Amino acid sequence: QVILVESGGGLVQPGGSLRLSCEYSGGGASSIYAWSWYRQAPGKQREMVAAITQNEDAVYNNTAKGRFTITRNKAKNTVYLQMNSLKPDDTGVYFCNADPWTLASTPGPYWGQGTQVSVSS
Repeated sequence: QVILVESGGGLVQPGGSLRLSCEYSGGGASSIYAWSWYRQAPGKQREMVAAITQNEDAVYNNTAKGRFTITRNKAKNTVYLQMNSLKPDDTGVYFCNADPWTLASTPGPYWGQGTQVSVSS
């Protein structure tokens, strides 16, 4: 079992920054291979924004490249998503996802409850 708890969302003006956190715990936490951040915009499907493996390899979707950075703090069992130069299109609920086996185009079995990010003037 893996428990994921997100925090750090909020309302920010265009061009601003936010840092999301995903704290992971549970008996299966030490076996996680990859952590991902997904965004679900209103009326749209959930899409992967960024992901990082236990080897610290990171990947980003095209909209996140150059603006977002995903990192992990092993000592705190936390994955972060630093988001800079935010745009209104970045608005949505951001979910943390964990996969114990692989980093793939489909999400792993564990999800957090999500945190709302709203970018608006």
